[in-house]
Amino acid sequence: MVDPAHLAILKQGVWGWNSWRKRNAEIKPDLHGADLTGMNLMQANLRHADLSGARLIGANLHKADLYKASLGSASLYHANLSHAEAGGSHFNLANLEGANLSDATLSHATLTRANLRGARLNRANLSQAILTRADLSGANLTEAKLVEAMLCSTNLTGANLTRCEVYGVAAWNTMLDGAKQEDIVITPWNEPTITVDNLEIAQFIYVLLHNDRIRSVIDTITTKAVLILGRFTNERKAVLDAIRQELRKYDFVPIVFDFDKPTERNFTETVTTLARMSKFIIADVTDPRSVPHELASIVPTLPSVPVQPIIQRGQEPFAMMIDLARYDWFLPCHTYQNLDELIVTLDANVIKPALASLKKSGKKAG
Repeated sequence: MVDPAHLAILKQGVWGWNSWRKRNAEIKPDLHGADLTGMNLMQANLRHADLSGARLIGANLHKADLYKASLGSASLYHANLSHAEAGGSHFNLANLEGANLSDATLSHATLTRANLRGARLNRANLSQAILTRADLSGANLTEAKLVEAMLCSTNLTGANLTRCEVYGVAAWNTMLDGAKQEDIVITPWNEPTITVDNLEIAQFIYVLLHNDRIRSVIDTITTKAVLILGRFTNERKAVLDAIRQELRKYDFVPIVFDFDKPTERNFTETVTTLARMSKFIIADVTDPRSVPHELASIVPTLPSVPVQPIIQRGQEPFAMMIDLARYDWFLPCHTYQNLDELIVTLDANVIKPALASLKKSGKKAG
């Protein structure tokens, strides 16, 4: 509990308190659970103080020194911490709803599960701060520094993130519904400024720009990936595997999607994502099951991705193929007698028509 002597000194006023701290620098004040509601603590020296569980509702902590102070579970509802120095402090489970933290220093601070709803954090320094599961809904973070901050499962619903600095931020499962995201700075201070309007893609864009290996991966996906669709019965899978092997000889990167395996994601969503990443699609429509439905989802919306259907001789095309044929990028179906013939004719009758379609549409064919 609170040390009565320490609390008595503080209640005498900030000037006397700061003088006492200067004479007793080795003492770490124990103000645990103290009721400091509405107190004027402007410029108070509260370095290393234990203020966990303290009631600081409406308190004035303007320019206060809270360096490495413990404020876990403290109530700072509508408190004024503008320009406060709170680097390295612990605010776990603290209630900072409506608090004014404008221009405050909170670098390396821990704010896990803290309540910062509607707080003013404009120009606050939150570099390397931990904001895991913190609630910053409706908070004003205009021009705040979130460099290398941890934003895991952080609630930023309706928050204002205009001109935030987010270089190195870790934003995972962050809630951003209704958040204002404009001119977010993704580069460090010593590099030319690059801004984006979406926190979730900020880290990806920076990595993309500065990581040769990532750029190589993206380039590989967009210039070499070929999606192969078909059934995964024993007989049909042998065909898909043979196509996959043959495509590798032409330096393509085959992607085979198994429709028959259960997945938590929606089939259509998954296959459409794969299709968007692909150079072209080969669809075995022999004895189809899910393929017609997936092609109906892909073809009308992806004119930049040619689809080359193939079918074994003796099979009838599925009914809706006539509707898909009206799209120029849905190519004439290639009929093959058996697997051996398919592999022999794959380059001339499957790969080259797909690449020709790409060239005709103006997309780079390779």
